[in-house]
Amino acid sequence: MCGIVGYVGSRDAAPLLMEGLARLEYRGYDSAGLAIHDGKEIGIRRAPGKLRVLSRLLERKPLSGTLGIGHTRWATHGRPSEENAHPHRAGRVVVVHNGILENHSELRQRLEKKGRRFTSQTDTEVFAHLIDEELGRKPLEEAVRRALRYVRGTYALAVLCADQPDRIVATKNASPLVVGLCQNENLVASDVPAILEHTRKFVFIEDGELALVQAGRVKIQTPDGKPVRRRSRHIGWSPLMAEKGGHKHFMHKEIHEQPRALADTLTGRVLRDSADVHLDSVKLRVRDLKNLSRIVIVACGTSWHAGLVGKFLIERFARIPVEVDLASEFRYRGPILSDRDLVVAISQSGETADTLAAVREARKLGARVLCICNVMDSGIPRTSDHVLYTHAGPEIGVASTKAFVTQMAALFLLAVRLGRARKTLSEKEARKQLAALAAAPEHIERILKNEPHIQEIARAFHTTKAFLFIARGINYPIALEGALKLKEISYIHAEGYPAGEMKHGPIALIEKDVAVVAVATKNSTYEKVLSNLSEVRARDGQVIAICNQRDKKIETYSPHLLPVPATLDTVEPLLTILPLQLLAYHIANFNGTDVDQPRNLAKSVTVE
Repeated sequence: MCGIVGYVGSRDAAPLLMEGLARLEYRGYDSAGLAIHDGKEIGIRRAPGKLRVLSRLLERKPLSGTLGIGHTRWATHGRPSEENAHPHRAGRVVVVHNGILENHSELRQRLEKKGRRFTSQTDTEVFAHLIDEELGRKPLEEAVRRALRYVRGTYALAVLCADQPDRIVATKNASPLVVGLCQNENLVASDVPAILEHTRKFVFIEDGELALVQAGRVKIQTPDGKPVRRRSRHIGWSPLMAEKGGHKHFMHKEIHEQPRALADTLTGRVLRDSADVHLDSVKLRVRDLKNLSRIVIVACGTSWHAGLVGKFLIERFARIPVEVDLASEFRYRGPILSDRDLVVAISQSGETADTLAAVREARKLGARVLCICNVMDSGIPRTSDHVLYTHAGPEIGVASTKAFVTQMAALFLLAVRLGRARKTLSEKEARKQLAALAAAPEHIERILKNEPHIQEIARAFHTTKAFLFIARGINYPIALEGALKLKEISYIHAEGYPAGEMKHGPIALIEKDVAVVAVATKNSTYEKVLSNLSEVRARDGQVIAICNQRDKKIETYSPHLLPVPATLDTVEPLLTILPLQLLAYHIANFNGTDVDQPRNLAKSVTVE
């Protein structure tokens, strides 16, 4: 996602900041910018595109000074452009920001009524105006603290003030931020790799804390201004390890980023007061939603599995028929569509060739198209009528993890909005469903803490030659996704099947050298899945079970249990996929395969 770098000291800040931003390029971005204080005023340079574009701009219009902040932006609010790039200025205040400001629309309206003029579409500019409103003659850190009283959401902020040229003020909530300690100079960054060349001594800022960073000192304070004493940590990572946040592979890092990615995708969209959902950038009117006769979901690979989960959710909440098509087959079957059909296209990259072709075919046949995508202004969003962006951030590992979870979350939000608009989902039920969805990031954190146990099961099974993944109902697509994850990164044969189809073929495969991975949570199909596990055990198959915590009954079916917290069955797929991702990752790692770049596969399939 976005990257932040800040410097205060005696050296020329611009080249140092550009160097730091270059070290964050692996995170992905679509625009970049710098703000440098020369002792008298703050100069800003911004440009859409890669850092080389900003570098050429700085050659023509250089900035000099010993205090500055820089940013690489992954677009969320507003398309990639110069005016939407960071840093943002309001009056004397300049800000860079990672995260999502949940109540930005409400704050923007309030500030505009006061005469504040906005020059971008971003939520970040709200921070600059709020801080400038509070500034007066106060120290910058006090103005930042007071401004934060009004905001809801996730953020990492680095702030400059034109008439306080000796400091950066930095703060965070649910978005990473570190301070690098040096002799007579100090640095700020959203991630260790940006500044690792200059120091190995780091202070990690906790949520709600505020850091005053000056050349000769760093002061950390609590939200109410009390001093915090925290020892620095020595970081011994290599530069490559630093890019991966200390993880061995990008895939592993991205699995661990899922609580944040899910929270970011939900932020600002769940309307708690009305038990409804706000789908920014989706302009379908209530009348349009009521008049839909059918929804057709088109996608490929992992996104297709997300679409299968979406079918369960939309049909349950909105009581509207849903078809799920492989985009690679969609055009070739002569699809029948009308203007009362909504086609939902799902793609992480927004450039998947088959899905893009399906979107064009759907529009040609008169259907409206809504796409769910992770990359702003990519091909599929540009071709669609409506866009619902996920906020997973850049996904570098070829095997999709956090994009899948955020796609399912986006489909959940769409299903609730459809259900509320069509009056098929009551306020009481919507409130219950959204509360369970909002709790999912915390549940995922708990599952991730169980990784050592999952790793030990992976060690026990990494030489197994064949796996069968089974589940029922809304978890059936998770069995498909679990099998896909294992086969694509470990090269072990794996199949996903609905558990009810065991007797119709797959049971012939069961023997002592075959592992059966079952999603067996306590929902309406629990007893039926247990019956399937009895069939596996009777034929000497080995069982690994995804189950609920403290489920004593399932212990009689397998010693290899991967527990997840109990939740509503509609939310279960967001949790049951986590152990399967980690199981696949560790089996592949034990077998020494190239986890991030598996053979024969590409991250974005841009040809048919």
